[in-house]
Amino acid sequence: MASVTFEEVAKVYPDGTRAVDRLGLEVGDGEFMVLVGPSGCGKTTALRMVAGLEEISEGRIRIGERVVNSLGPRDRDVAMVFQNYALYPHMSVEKNMAFGLTTRKVPRQAARTRVKKIAGILGLETLLQRKPGQLSGGQRQRVAMGRAIVREPQVFLMDEPLSNLDAKLRVQMRAEIASLQKELNATTIYVTHDQVEAMTMGDRVAVMRGGLLQQLDAPQRLYDDPANLFVATFIGSPAMNLLEAKVEHGDRGTVCRIGSQAIAVPEALAGRLAKHVGRDVALGLRPESLEHAALAPDTPAGHRIRGTVRLVEALGSALLAHVDVDGRPVRHEQVLEGMSGDEPAELQPGERQAQTTLVCSLDPNAEVGIGETVELAVDARRLHFFDLDSGASLARL
Repeated sequence: MASVTFEEVAKVYPDGTRAVDRLGLEVGDGEFMVLVGPSGCGKTTALRMVAGLEEISEGRIRIGERVVNSLGPRDRDVAMVFQNYALYPHMSVEKNMAFGLTTRKVPRQAARTRVKKIAGILGLETLLQRKPGQLSGGQRQRVAMGRAIVREPQVFLMDEPLSNLDAKLRVQMRAEIASLQKELNATTIYVTHDQVEAMTMGDRVAVMRGGLLQQLDAPQRLYDDPANLFVATFIGSPAMNLLEAKVEHGDRGTVCRIGSQAIAVPEALAGRLAKHVGRDVALGLRPESLEHAALAPDTPAGHRIRGTVRLVEALGSALLAHVDVDGRPVRHEQVLEGMSGDEPAELQPGERQAQTTLVCSLDPNAEVGIGETVELAVDARRLHFFDLDSGASLARL
């Protein structure tokens, strides 16, 4: 296996569009790197440049010690697994898996031995004589992976390989791919738009937006310490709650005021906000940082906010309560692009929205009803603050 290094890599199309812009990234030997972001962010283009399927406009890509900019796909020693499997329908599973070996003139017996070994690892031993049309989606994806693995390339490239599978099978295949990658110690670059896949599979995750790398970190670090508003809203499900808050300093220390209410800021976090006293910032609250106050009676009064329950979703393991509170939502381009589902309507000039809906992940035994006024306990140790102009995390300024 080998490392993969992007050195200020860019892809510029004839119309001037920069699909990838100054990408600097190193994938370690044996590492599972995930590129994640919304459609059009440049992640698949970056992958295709490694494979040699897209020309590199600027910068260099190294595989191991070799600069591969001028090498064709066949000479890069990489194997790619596509979203649509790309299997030959008239060939058996065995012949599909052996195809890359055949074109490289690997002796027939050696190829057959290698195919059978990988088929055993992937649970395909009894399916070798079947055609792709006789297989389930999960089995076809295993065949596509097996065809890549038998080649024993330096690098595996995977372009949204699970997007055509149903939800249950995606979860199963997610675990199988991650386990297999560890077993093979294979350098892997995996592209997905699904942040759950990214968080559960990657050793490190590169979040992209508009062709630019937003943050590169271990999955838990992305979640706990997002670099900006885009990462904060893109990583995490349900997404981070964001409200405009004014930083104030009073007799009892620093608070962030949300509408008619205020949350006390712990001393450990107050230093980050010293330059922002008297200014508006974006306050971020993860859903699990909010709990029904009745189930957290020791929470100080300064770490509680009130609101009205709009909707309740019982998930079994948790209760998602949608609670309207005083305060304006954050309206920032990084937030709107990072959010999944329907985007909130834009405010009209001069309009000030008086309420924001917080999604709270409560104990499943919490007793809340639609229309009820509830008090929420806030885990103040997990407050996030962002600059409203740049979107950057104030923890990183």
